[in-house]
Amino acid sequence: MAITSTTFQGLTFNLLVEEFADRDTAGRLNGYLASIYRIEKGTSVRHLIRRSRLPGAASAMRDEIERDGIQAFRRFQHV
Repeated sequence: MAITSTTFQGLTFNLLVEEFADRDTAGRLNGYLASIYRIEKGTSVRHLIRRSRLPGAASAMRDEIERDGIQAFRRFQHV
């Protein structure tokens, strides 16, 4: 069971991309969950923006945020 976290620093809030992957002893994927949270700087309150169960979704979300910045965040909020 592995959890990978990536935080993107912003002026008023941070974005946290978390990826959970559980594999059995043979290496087969048992469970996967990718989530994006908005973290308020003053209170550290986490708001869930988007969640996906498709394997590899966290890296796609992370790449989109790195490439498009705040525009990607706005797209995530309206989905």
